[in-house]
Amino acid sequence: MQSHVRPKRSRRTRTGAAALVLALAAVAGCSSDSGGDDDTVKVGVLASLSGTYKAVGTDLRDGFQLYLDTHGGKLGGKKAELVAADEGDGPPTAVPAATKLIKKDKVDALTGIVSGGTFNAVLPLVNSSKIPLIGSNARPEVKDVTRVWDTSFFSDEPGRAIAGHVKKEVDGPVYAIGPDYQGGYDELRGFTDAFKEEGGKLANPGGKTKWTPFPKTTNFTPYFSEIARSGAKAVYCFYAGKAAVDFVKQYAKSDIADLPLYSAGFLTEGSLLNAQGDSAKDIYSVLNYAQDLDGDANRKFVADWTAKHETPPTTYAMASYDAAAVLDQAVADAAKDGGEVTPESINKAIEGLGQIDSPRGAWEFNKKTHSPVQKWYLRQVRPDGKQLANVMVQDLATLGG
Repeated sequence: MQSHVRPKRSRRTRTGAAALVLALAAVAGCSSDSGGDDDTVKVGVLASLSGTYKAVGTDLRDGFQLYLDTHGGKLGGKKAELVAADEGDGPPTAVPAATKLIKKDKVDALTGIVSGGTFNAVLPLVNSSKIPLIGSNARPEVKDVTRVWDTSFFSDEPGRAIAGHVKKEVDGPVYAIGPDYQGGYDELRGFTDAFKEEGGKLANPGGKTKWTPFPKTTNFTPYFSEIARSGAKAVYCFYAGKAAVDFVKQYAKSDIADLPLYSAGFLTEGSLLNAQGDSAKDIYSVLNYAQDLDGDANRKFVADWTAKHETPPTTYAMASYDAAAVLDQAVADAAKDGGEVTPESINKAIEGLGQIDSPRGAWEFNKKTHSPVQKWYLRQVRPDGKQLANVMVQDLATLGG
């Protein structure tokens, strides 16, 4: 399939902080009930701008903003205004924030969302308001995807993608450990189910994943002692945010530091790797993106990102950048031949999109699940010049929801 053709770039209009100020001042979007400028598209980004996953949420916001900054501040040829709202650590803060974006700010589309719990909590509001949701982080499975799209992946896919590789590389049982919330359940289930299907055996007592209380677990030493007694030959985990820093630093100083550590890529992603330092050396991870992927789209993305930020781009920034690319083409398609750009017409246009030319490599939506059909990569923390980086080792699998 042909990659989509992006709208012709225009002179940069108001972006960044100025766009946010205008948006928060309730400059109207293009939807028919907002009573505003028909030449403006208003997008709400709901992301964790405080709390445990602040780094993730900030990258979601900044990835979308980078696309606007490098595409003339427009989506589909229309001026774009980005309204950011804080998801916090989950539904208690996320639902009021999403309600404001949809009911007061009257956004034409919603994007972002860090937590699977938030996704489920916000979905009824999205459906009742009939606006498209283009999630840009891992999402749980939902029954009705009519208005639900995702530029990231299902939460169980990282583990599914790496399980076969771990089985081939590790001669013996593997210990599975992660946080006791929905995202952790999904991420670890993907690995453990696929690992067992490959003939692998878990070192965990009873073959059951070890869950650590979230977010209060900061001392992992007792769990490492359990792993040492289990006879495990390797460890597979899922952690992100501050918990990932604590886990990695303590792992490197523990009695099991010599056991190979495999993980979903969030363990060492972005600024977390800087905080972990040498403790993260040699960790293997699986993700749908690595900053050193070869391709014109990725080279441009990395150059544009590093010109504005001190750390390399993450999968979170990349997926949000792609969410903007999806909306860019969808708005352009909806506006063809004088068509009215509304939340409904944007959603319909997304259905007709083909391949997206992305920093991760070309991908497209699975027509049934509305999640990407994409490659997954094995990465290892290695020196890259004077700094450590998640260096791409090999392709692992192509999954598609």
